[in-house]
Amino acid sequence: MDTEVLVIGAGVSGLTTAVCLAEADHRVAVHTDRLPAQTTSAVAGAMIATVGEGDPGPIARGAATLAEMTALAEQPGTGVRITTGTFAARPAFPSAPPGADVLPGFQMCDPAELPDGFGMGFRGSVPLVDMPHYLAYLQGRLSAAGGTMRVAPVGSLAHAAELAPLVVNCAGLGARELAGDSDLHGVRGQHVLVRNPGLTEFFLEAPLGPTWAGVFPHGEHVVLGGIFDPDDHRAEPDPAIADAILRACTEVVPELADAEVIGHQVGFRPVRRTVRLEAEQLGAATVVHNYGHGGNGVTLSWGCAREVLALLAG
Repeated sequence: MDTEVLVIGAGVSGLTTAVCLAEADHRVAVHTDRLPAQTTSAVAGAMIATVGEGDPGPIARGAATLAEMTALAEQPGTGVRITTGTFAARPAFPSAPPGADVLPGFQMCDPAELPDGFGMGFRGSVPLVDMPHYLAYLQGRLSAAGGTMRVAPVGSLAHAAELAPLVVNCAGLGARELAGDSDLHGVRGQHVLVRNPGLTEFFLEAPLGPTWAGVFPHGEHVVLGGIFDPDDHRAEPDPAIADAILRACTEVVPELADAEVIGHQVGFRPVRRTVRLEAEQLGAATVVHNYGHGGNGVTLSWGCAREVLALLAG
């Protein structure tokens, strides 16, 4: 076979995994039902801010990604940059939120520095990722390493196993049908894009609940969010939700009051009780599953990709 490893899916998990494998001298082909710019990953807010809450698996995966993204922020054209901003909670945490101690420049806020209604906050410098640019960077990096990509949906894992001896399932929500995983479900998110009125710092309300105020500046535009709704399956933006997002974000960042709305985004996070990252045999082929990252696909991407590489090597 010309293809040694077949990666299913071209979101951030699939592309990152394919890059890791191709740069380790595997012959890699990505098969996908949509191009990277059309995936849920392309509309992610994409801040590398936390690394887990006590479970050593997510902590290690998040730490690996944080280190990689910090290095990428020093390279032009990646879409990644280190950005300073504020994390704030309306009810005060009893202590700093999990993961805060690994944020570069972590510092607790004086209550007077916080917007009205917030009881506790901290400032940190973290990698902020402009996802359309970052996905294009990963696609170019894959090509440079000799990997290929085809818009060719994979109907079943059995079919994929006929195409390559090693298969990596990074199908995101598609893994529900592909792997027969009823534990996987989509949780709706919605963003509003506005023209940047001059913001250089982010703001994120924490901990994340059904709704929160998130302000992520990316050069000429700002991504505003967000929501977490497991019961709404509409793919079209809801104007009422968009208005609520704008109001919430303007309350904490008044400079947004007159910002021009330039777009709306909807995506569905592939949520599972835990990330599925494990290998199984399917006939003569080895299949590694790497899906179910929920809203942490970018945060866990490099750590999970390196685990996939280790599993295939083993």
